Amino acid sequence: MTKSLTLSSADRARLELAIGHEFAERERLDRALTHASARTVKGANYERLEFLGDRVLGLCIAELLFKTFGAASEGELSVRLNQLVSAETCAQVADELELHLFIRTGADVKKLTGKRMLNVRADVVESLIAALYLDGGLEVARKFILRYWEGRAIHPDGARRDAKTELQEWAHAKFGVTPNYRVEERSGPDHDPRFTVTVEVAGTAPETGIDRSKRAAEQVAATRILEREGVWQALPARK
Repeated sequence: MTKSLTLSSADRARLELAIGHEFAERERLDRALTHASARTVKGANYERLEFLGDRVLGLCIAELLFKTFGAASEGELSVRLNQLVSAETCAQVADELELHLFIRTGADVKKLTGKRMLNVRADVVESLIAALYLDGGLEVARKFILRYWEGRAIHPDGARRDAKTELQEWAHAKFGVTPNYRVEERSGPDHDPRFTVTVEVAGTAPETGIDRSKRAAEQVAATRILEREGVWQALPARK
């Protein structure tokens, strides 16, 4: 049995306002929000859109970085690009848009937590970008991307490497050990979880991070040690 999963008029208006685009082909937006686990007409999910959206996002972010950081090397641009198109960043945008209120999934997927649910939120953002591209062209997709990524692109931590990688290299060089991460607590509802993770490096005090996924919380904890030990300069909080 199949069923139609379409947004209500109120939900569509609310989401289109946040996106900044009114869809001419409404089914594109519905499809962008539908996971393959939902019982729909075959193929009426976001998998193909996700593939296209990933490429459109990468192009627009690369263009933004190329124009913004005229003196940056290819290596620095790559670090910035990788961070901005990561699943964590895309999931953050999904949370800003409150996409969890609109994503259609099967019952099994609704039980997912942690990294797998983070990936679903990130995938939906990419599929949404593809829907915008198909419905309004590259300029419409670029406008949306700039709206939610430009501030992130110019933030001081944009050129930082992955915090866990940096901490591991520092711990090996200074103490000859590997950092150990431990989940202390998971709280909150399935659509908005909070993970508390502690990282320990033998020879120095541990630190704790809290975020929406296990990996993101690990990054926060690793960053705190790096900043506390002077490996990284502490940055101002994002507004």
